[in-house]
Amino acid sequence: MRHDGAIGFGRSYAPRRRPSCALTLGLLTATLPLFAADKKLLFEDRVEIVRGLVAEYGTAKTLLPRSRKALAVETNGTFDKSEWEAAGKKYGPAAKPGDQVQITKVDLGDDKIVLQINGGFNGGRKWYRNAQIGMGDPAMGTGPNSTGAAGPGGTTIELLFHKPLEPMKSADIKKMLAPVVNFEMQSVTETYKESLPPETQKAIKEKRVLVGMDREQVLMTLGRPDRKLRETKGGVETEDWIYGKPPGKITFVTFEGDKVIRVKDDYAGLGSEASVPPPPV
Repeated sequence: MRHDGAIGFGRSYAPRRRPSCALTLGLLTATLPLFAADKKLLFEDRVEIVRGLVAEYGTAKTLLPRSRKALAVETNGTFDKSEWEAAGKKYGPAAKPGDQVQITKVDLGDDKIVLQINGGFNGGRKWYRNAQIGMGDPAMGTGPNSTGAAGPGGTTIELLFHKPLEPMKSADIKKMLAPVVNFEMQSVTETYKESLPPETQKAIKEKRVLVGMDREQVLMTLGRPDRKLRETKGGVETEDWIYGKPPGKITFVTFEGDKVIRVKDDYAGLGSEASVPPPPV
């Protein structure tokens, strides 16, 4: 029995080795970039944010002062009221509560998003008189000039994150700005879209530019172009709006006057196999 007990209870086992601190640290270090990549704002996110905000209308919920320096807003919608009041006393208002405002430019930094409102500090009424972004026939009452509801000036707002930008959508940014500008109600841009023919509405939704579209509709479809080129041939002036950069797909939208006369896609820097776009499915 003692012998059996020795076998049952006296058997020796090799002790388990715990991973070394260096190995554990190495594994953690190797996985950190994976977690960081998951929280990084991707190129697709940036495109959606810009397209979802540029030319969008909202209603000021508080006094927006004109300011040479961007007006800081925290992601919870708070801001330095004393600083904004001082800017308002110095430069006057960009928009009063209830005024309609429009985002005219979006810049995405490392830890902040900068939004130009009504053309920025040097914009305002003069900018609105020449605006051709997101508004319909004045007779329809969809443009800011038709009602006189546009803000009297321009300014810039910077939404501060205090950390690298993480994945988000334009709808998330609108919610963050809700205490300052209300985007929840149906925008003038959306109202204008609904007045367009069904095929044009479908093309805008699918991000496709059609021959015959005007500049407003192209802006709603693809946003602001990366570059613009003007050319005059035979006394006819055309303007190309260029979207995309090599390597990749580049779209050329050619205007004559205010109408699109040609749309061309090119594929640069992707090799001969991508020089011609694949046939539609």
